[in-house]
Amino acid sequence: MTDINIRPARPDPADTTGGTILNPAEPAWDIIELMFFAYRDFVGDPDSALAAFGFGRAHHRVLHFVNRNPGLKVAELLDILRITKQSLGRVLKQLIDEGYVEQREGATDRRQRLLFVTPKGAALAMKLAGLQTERIGRAFAELGPDAHAAARRFLLAMVDPEARPGVLAFVGGDGPARWRRS
Repeated sequence: MTDINIRPARPDPADTTGGTILNPAEPAWDIIELMFFAYRDFVGDPDSALAAFGFGRAHHRVLHFVNRNPGLKVAELLDILRITKQSLGRVLKQLIDEGYVEQREGATDRRQRLLFVTPKGAALAMKLAGLQTERIGRAFAELGPDAHAAARRFLLAMVDPEARPGVLAFVGGDGPARWRRS
């Protein structure tokens, strides 16, 4: 008897019924491409605002995490962003020199470099978060009342399993978020 392989029709990107990919050998082209386009537009709004300051996406990420985590250690920020010290150093120097971020010594260990946004940095971080929140809100409004929870589940499932507890502790929880290595 001959094996018959039926290739399913390419899923419709607009399909919100929960269709699944039936052929694991075929890449999830629609989801991969939608992720690229969603990311492009998600960062595009802040990119435009940052261009006026001569800043880019790395500046945005640093501002975001330092704003959300006052007193964040440089070492913790390196773990979060997964970039080199040199890359972070260049961006951080510019943000410090232009008055968006300040660096302080640790209270118990003077070798620690703790990062804080200035009022100017907080204002810019909040403006950028507002732009992204508006885009997220428009998308959730199209998807209905379960959209926020479904998006959290999907995005968390995209994170490496061993990193999920640390990520969940960071984005959720009571009190200030702190980065914890998993």
